[in-house]
Amino acid sequence: VQLQASGGGLVQAGGSLGLSCAASGSVFSMWSWGWYRQADGKQRELVASISSGRTNYADDVKGRFNLSRDKDKNTLDLQMISLRPEDTAVYYCKAVAAGRDHWGQGTLVTVSS
Repeated sequence: VQLQASGGGLVQAGGSLGLSCAASGSVFSMWSWGWYRQADGKQRELVASISSGRTNYADDVKGRFNLSRDKDKNTLDLQMISLRPEDTAVYYCKAVAAGRDHWGQGTLVTVSS
């Protein structure tokens, strides 16, 4: 499975931004797909994921971020609203397939105060 992330950029606090992750290869074998983020000096953490049709969000993004999967296009989109400076991080998409994790390249999201 190959993952290509796009989107990200610089936005002011309170603004909105969208990320997209396009999957190719053995997408039929993917059973979990999600977005993670890593801020400077911090560990990578789950933002939101979807598995078996169920979506899971980190507590601090609930109500602000929305995850959607397009099965026809093999994309996983993360719509982010009401962004906060603490959302600043490199965002990565990850898929679990064939018993292992597959990571896309990171995309930087910077939220200015």
